[in-house]
Amino acid sequence: MRVSRFPRAWARLIVLLILTPTTLLSPPPSLPAALPPLLTAGAGNPAGAGDAAGAPGAGAGAPAPGAGAPDVDAGVPAVGRVWPVGVRPRVLRGWEPPETVYGRGHRGVDLAAAPGTPVRAVAAGRVSFAAQVAGRGVVSVELSGTGTPPLRTTYEPVVPSVEKGAEVAPGEVIGAVAAADPARSPHCAAPCLHWGLLRADVYLDPLALLPPWLLRNGPPRLLPVLGLPVPE
Repeated sequence: MRVSRFPRAWARLIVLLILTPTTLLSPPPSLPAALPPLLTAGAGNPAGAGDAAGAPGAGAGAPAPGAGAPDVDAGVPAVGRVWPVGVRPRVLRGWEPPETVYGRGHRGVDLAAAPGTPVRAVAAGRVSFAAQVAGRGVVSVELSGTGTPPLRTTYEPVVPSVEKGAEVAPGEVIGAVAAADPARSPHCAAPCLHWGLLRADVYLDPLALLPPWLLRNGPPRLLPVLGLPVPE
């Protein structure tokens, strides 16, 4: 006996029509309590932007980190154009940073220089001090364009030829090396110039002000070209 396929097809259609609305209207299954971080990192926070934007002080108008504080840790720019004395003086004692603020060390560089040797500003700046300190003449120059607070070079013992507030150019004479009794000198056993560098109250290496070519060979010189007459 041959059974028609139409009743079975109609039966399947009826069952499908009954089950489809039930499936569509039923609530979705709940997610597991612990999902992998990869599935939840971006929820409500595209690309994890909330981690940075929600940080304290990171919004618009918040001050940058360290704003208003002295930038004492900034590097020393090589703004020097001349040595303080001579062309390439002998360094009698180099910079020896102390381990603590009040620890022992050498807060500057001692350059061999006879009394009366001209002392020059190594870079452009403004004289912030020119007077006696404990019986020694000291000249201090705040260097232009070196940040806030600016770098400050010191020279001693010096007979100043400039006054406080004077603007000086690189290589400009600011005084002369003063005669000092080696027995009473806090720096040199022989005639010398003590050259220091500070930012605020932090001592730095003054040799860092000089570019490599000046540390090696002194200022550049024009050499004669073979076959051409030397200009008078």
